[in-house]
Amino acid sequence: MAMMSFCACENHDFEPLPVQDKGETSTPPSEGGVTVDPDALYNGIKLPAQWPAKRNYATQIRKGMTPSEFWSQPEIVYATVGRQLFVDNFVVKSTTMRRTYHYPEVQDQPVLTPDKEWETNAKGTAKFAAPFSDGVWYDEQDGKYKMWYMAANDATCYAESADGINWTKPVLDVEAGTNIVRRGTVRDASSIWIDKTGNGARYKMFEVAGGAGKWAYHYLTSTDGVHWRDQQAASGSVADRSTVFYSPFRNVWAWSMRHNVRVNSTDPYTVRARDYMEDTDPAAGNKNAKASLDCFWFGPWQSEQKWAQNMDNDGAPGIYNHDAMPYESIMLGFFSVWQGPENDVCNTLGMIKRNQIMVGYSRDGGYSYQRDDMSPFIAIDETAGSYRGGNLQSAIGSPIIVGDKLYFYFSARKMENKVEVTTTGLATLRRDGFASMSGSGLIVTQPMLFDGNTLWVNARIGGSLKVEILDSNGNVLNDYTTTLSTADACAIKVVDGIDGIVKNKAVSLRFTANDCDIYSFWVGDDTGHSNGYTAGGGPGLDASGIDK
Repeated sequence: MAMMSFCACENHDFEPLPVQDKGETSTPPSEGGVTVDPDALYNGIKLPAQWPAKRNYATQIRKGMTPSEFWSQPEIVYATVGRQLFVDNFVVKSTTMRRTYHYPEVQDQPVLTPDKEWETNAKGTAKFAAPFSDGVWYDEQDGKYKMWYMAANDATCYAESADGINWTKPVLDVEAGTNIVRRGTVRDASSIWIDKTGNGARYKMFEVAGGAGKWAYHYLTSTDGVHWRDQQAASGSVADRSTVFYSPFRNVWAWSMRHNVRVNSTDPYTVRARDYMEDTDPAAGNKNAKASLDCFWFGPWQSEQKWAQNMDNDGAPGIYNHDAMPYESIMLGFFSVWQGPENDVCNTLGMIKRNQIMVGYSRDGGYSYQRDDMSPFIAIDETAGSYRGGNLQSAIGSPIIVGDKLYFYFSARKMENKVEVTTTGLATLRRDGFASMSGSGLIVTQPMLFDGNTLWVNARIGGSLKVEILDSNGNVLNDYTTTLSTADACAIKVVDGIDGIVKNKAVSLRFTANDCDIYSFWVGDDTGHSNGYTAGGGPGLDASGIDK
C-alpha cells in the first residue's frame, strides 16, 4: 500500500552529521531473544529515580534543556510503538547524511474569522475567534472536525467541520441563538481534550480563569462537548497562559504552568518560563497544581530568537506558551516564543507582540525536549494586511492526520484600523514531515526491538534507497535486503513476513540512499498500521487514538 500525496514545504538544511558510533550493545542479546526491562519506558529509556527532575531556576532559567541532562541513550531502542522519526539522533547510530528540517505550508487566508456579535468586545477594539490553546480535534465517533475557541467577552465557543477547512458555527442551547458553550468567568487559556482512552468523561476542559492575580485552573467535563460541568477541583494560583496536556506514553496528565520569574531583585524584567506538575488523575492533579519555583521546568533556550529591533533588555526572549501532543512514537512540543517587545511598546508602535510557534521533540513522555532547530515552525508574516501579523499561538489537538497530510491549527493576530483581529489559521505538512535524513549516503540505526511483520518507510526517493536488516553482530540478513526505486510516498512497503526474524531480537536497519529524504520507518502490520499515537485523530483512524 503506497499513499502518494505530498505536501510541498519549505526546508532548512543542516550540515551532514558526522559518522558516529554510539557504542555497541555491551551484552548482545542471546539466541533466546531480548529481555525487556520492566522499569524502562515504552522506548527503552530509563528515567532517574527522581522524576519529574528537580531543576534550579536561578542557574537554568535561560538555558532551556536537553534530554541528555535526564537520561542516557538506551543500548536497545524499543521500537514497538509508532513510526520512528528522524527528528533527532535517538534511533541513529551512525550516518553520513544530513538532517533537514521542514516547515508547513500555511494557508493564505484564515479558516475561522470573528463574524458574530459575541466575537467583538464591548468597546469594539478587539475581535476574537480562535483557539487560545483550547482544542481542534477530529472525533472519530462522530466523524466531525471539532473546534473549541475563545471569543470576546470571556466566551468559549464551538465550531465544526466536515473537511477541516470549511467551518460552521452551530446554534446551540447554552446561550440561545449562539454557539457559546461556556461564559461567566474571566477566562484566559483553556485546554480541551477529547480523551480517547475511555477513562472517565470523553471531553475534558482545564480552563484558566479568575483574572489578574487570581488565575487558577478549573476542571470541567462533558459528555457531548457542549454542556460542561465544573468538577469543583480548582487549582492553586497560576499565571495566565498556563495549559495542560496528556501523555499516553506514561499515562499522566501534566500541568504546564507559566511562571513570570524575576531572577533577582535588581532585574527590572521577568523571564517568561514554565513550572511542571503531573498526576495520573486529572481532578486530583488539578487540585494540587500550583505555580511554584520548587517545580521549575524550563525557560527560554540560549539560542532562542529575539526581535532584532529590541532597543534594550526587556526580558525577551521568553516562553509565552507550551502545548504538547502525542504523535506516533514521540511527544510534540509547541513553543510560542515571545521575541519582544513588551505590551507598552506594542501599544505605542501600534503593533502585535512577536510570538512565533516553534516545535520540539520529546522521547520521555513530554518532559524534556530536543530543540536543535530554532527557526519558526509557523512564522509571522510581516506583509501588510496579513492575518499573521503577530502573536501566533498553537492549538491543542494539532496535528490532525488527514490522509498523507498533517493539519496544524493556530491563532494569529493583526491590527486593522486600530482594531486587533484574531483569527484561526491552518498549516499543512507531509505526514511525519518534521525532519528528514537527506541526500546520498548511509544510515545505520541503533539496535532495535520490533514487533510486527512488515517493514515500512516514509521517503522521497529521487534515485534509489536500499534497506537492509542487520543482526546483532552487524551481519546482513540477505533474504531481507530490498532496493526501492523512485517514489514519493508516505508509506512504502519494504518487505513482508519478517516477524520471525525481528520479534524479540535486537536488529538494526541500514539505509543506503541515493538522492533521498527519509522521514521515518516502522515495523507494523501489512496494511501500514504502526501502533503509534494519532495526535488529534483523523478521518478513517481508530477511535482509540492509536493507529491500529
